[in-house]
Amino acid sequence: MVPVQTRNAAAEANRRRYEELRSIGQGATFDALPAATERGAAPIAAASLIEEEEVPGGWYTTTRLRRREVLRLLDLTGNATPALIAWRVGDPAERMNLADTVKVQWSAALRRGRIVLSDMGRVMFSIVEDTCGAHDALVGGSGCASGGTGHRNTRANFVAAAGKLGLDRRDIPAALSLFSPVSVGPDGAFAWQQERKASGDFIDLRAEMDVLVAISNCPHPLQASGPERSRSILVLRHQGFDYGVSDPCNNVGAEVVRAFARTNRLCK
Repeated sequence: MVPVQTRNAAAEANRRRYEELRSIGQGATFDALPAATERGAAPIAAASLIEEEEVPGGWYTTTRLRRREVLRLLDLTGNATPALIAWRVGDPAERMNLADTVKVQWSAALRRGRIVLSDMGRVMFSIVEDTCGAHDALVGGSGCASGGTGHRNTRANFVAAAGKLGLDRRDIPAALSLFSPVSVGPDGAFAWQQERKASGDFIDLRAEMDVLVAISNCPHPLQASGPERSRSILVLRHQGFDYGVSDPCNNVGAEVVRAFARTNRLCK
């Protein structure tokens, strides 16, 4: 049996190494993140627009993006909190993984300049534009118990969406809730900060591989209930912009660079 003092020394060494890596990772990421997008900026040229759909509150949609296409979600009322999940085309066993997304970037604050990873360590999305900067990678979407009386819920919507894509409930990963300003207090409790949302907020998710996407436009579990008609979103698929050397996502930390390299090897 390993002596207690030896175990404690090993644990302390591991803790110091973790703190060192966290400091390096957080410092590199925060120093390099670009500014938030201004509302009304980054217009989509008509020639670049591929598909446009308005999704009412309570409903869902699915779409397929080719590599380098961009999915823009626009909050029309300031009350929408759509949840999103995704799978890789050709092998949907590879799916969006928020735990790895948070771990690799040392932060649950997903905003412009961040990426969203798959469970194979590859980049599914880059957040190339974002006016809100308040997206929830921790709580997840609503279920039967949290959807509220008279409301549809995200879990049921994703089960239906997965079925339409030839998948089932076992294939559903944890969801990223957009325009969902959840904060974590010192005691670990979640809180909702409505003032961080506004009508006209949008986020651009650039696909770094061919992906299948499901979006559920239901209230967030922490959000005050209200009429679903006030939660409409606009979903736009477009060709995206060529950022060149000023790309907001490609060089934010060593772990992110490695994730892009893995993705590029797959998607030559």
